[in-house]
This record gives sequence, structure tokens and C-alpha cells, in this order.
Amino acid sequence: MLTRRSMTFGLANLCLASAFTATAMPAFAQTYPARPVKLIVPYAAGGGTDAIARLVAQAVSEQLGQTMVVENNGTAGGNVASQQVAGAPADGYTVLMANQGPMVVNPHLFKSMKVDPLQAFEPVTLITSAPLVFVVPAKSKFTSFKQFIAEAKANPGKLSYGSAGNGSASHLAVVLLAQLAGLDFAHVPYRGAGPALNDLVSGQTDFMITTMPSVSGQIEGNIVRALAVTTKERTKKLPDIPTIAESGFAQYDTGAWYGFVVPKGTPASVVAILRKATVTAINQENVKARFANEGAEPIGSEPAEFSAMMKAESRRWADLIGKTKMEM
Repeated sequence: MLTRRSMTFGLANLCLASAFTATAMPAFAQTYPARPVKLIVPYAAGGGTDAIARLVAQAVSEQLGQTMVVENNGTAGGNVASQQVAGAPADGYTVLMANQGPMVVNPHLFKSMKVDPLQAFEPVTLITSAPLVFVVPAKSKFTSFKQFIAEAKANPGKLSYGSAGNGSASHLAVVLLAQLAGLDFAHVPYRGAGPALNDLVSGQTDFMITTMPSVSGQIEGNIVRALAVTTKERTKKLPDIPTIAESGFAQYDTGAWYGFVVPKGTPASVVAILRKATVTAINQENVKARFANEGAEPIGSEPAEFSAMMKAESRRWADLIGKTKMEM
């Protein structure tokens, strides 16, 4: 029989249990974010990844009510940045701007990798993806992609290209082209697309495949010339520029993607707060407009979807690296 005494005893136990649960919950899970959040970008300032990172960081700051501070570290192809974030407290206050190189290419490329990115991080969301663009200096003799390919076939190893670093999207895009077309190029890695573009513009290198955000201003200003884009379909941003696929290499298809990951063990509640703020931020009209200007659209995937995509990308690039016997 339920008596007043048993009801009183039960309510007392319930209150005690509730008080214990509230005490046991981590304080940061209840108050996150209580201070600025650090966003580590694994490339130098001025490149495509950096441009996307700063755009999104500003919009996410507004949603979180705390500043998301961008820090760049392009050392060792982004591996140092990955290690920095992997070793940070799992509290949501250190975020990695994740993309191809550090997340799914470098583990197969660098024997010295100290972390496994697919195991060391909790995925938050895939922010966006965008085509890459093949560019040459404005003063280059190349006026078409087919003309460039003919020259490359006639002079193996003579044409040089810069990239945002070993294992970056700009590096692997050329490796993929070389593998499909049977070509040989001289690679010059930098610590980001910005420095690589500076040397391209000055004529130190012959060409580059790079992100739209990093080079759209130079294309519009006639500082560099776009000859092709890397996705299967043409981009609305450059509708008159052919794809590499339609220029004789039907299997060619690649691009750049950007997302957020946090250290392994970050509470799901914190990941959810960060993801919600990010998805809301990237769907704001001003951010969508900037994305569209770079040939991109907001994605905002669930963590599990982002994880599955990165695993598939890892298998894809592992296969290419194995075929080309690349190693750093």
C-alpha cells in the first residue's frame, strides 16, 4: 500500500538523486561555451581553407555568443595542427578545420604521423564542398587546358606546380591528373595556397590546381587565367570554363571539402551545440551568398554522415597513393 510515509521517502530519494546528477554533470556541458572557442586551420593564412574558416567562424561566433578565434598552423602539411587539436582538452574549446589533407590523405602519405585522424577526433559536421580550379599566370603562354596537356606530354617533368602542402587537395588533384593522363610534373609544396599563389603569379611555378576561394579574386582581376575546373559538372561561378573530365579525362573528378572536428571524447551535448550553431550559421543568406560565389553550397551533415564520408575518402586516396607510390 502506498502510504504518506512511503511517498515522502520516495520523494526525498528522488530529490537526492537529482541533486547528485546535477553535481556529477560536467560544468562545461551546462554552460558551453563560457569563453572563446579556438579554431585551428591546418594551412597558412590567405588560402581557400583559411577563407572558408574565417567566414564560418564569424557566423558561428554570432550563434554561440562567444568569439571563435582562428589560428593558422600549416607546418608539416597540417600534421602539427592535427596533433595540437588531438591533444587538446575534450571540452569543445579547440576545433580543427578538417579537410582532405590532414584527415584522409596524410595518414597514408606520412610515415611520421603521430595521430590517426579518423580515430583521434569526434566529427561535428561537414560544412561545404567546392570545385577546384586549374590556373596559370596571366602572362602564361597557355590559353587552353588541351594546349597545356600537349605541352606537358612533350616535356615530361619540365612543368612545375605549387600546392598548399604535401597531401593537400591542391597536391592530390595534380597527382590524380598525372596518374590518369600519364604525365610527370615537378611539385613545389608550400604551407598554404596563399604563398603558393604568390609564386605562381610571379612566374616561379607554371600552374596550380587550387580552391575557388583562394583564387577567385585573382581570376576576376586577370592576375591568373583559369583553364579548367575539377568536378564532373561545370561550376556556376565559371560557366565558360570546361571541366577536366570533358577535356579528355572522363574519370577525373575531385574537389575540396571543409568540416569541423573536435578532440575524441568531447561530450555529445557539446558536439550538438557546436553543430547546431554551425548549421544555422552556414545557412544564413550572407554566408550562402559567399559560398555560392566560390561555387559551393552549405551542407551541415550529421556527425555520423561526416564520419562515413571521411572513411570513404580515406579509402579513395589510399588507393591513389598506393598506385603512385607516394610517400613523405
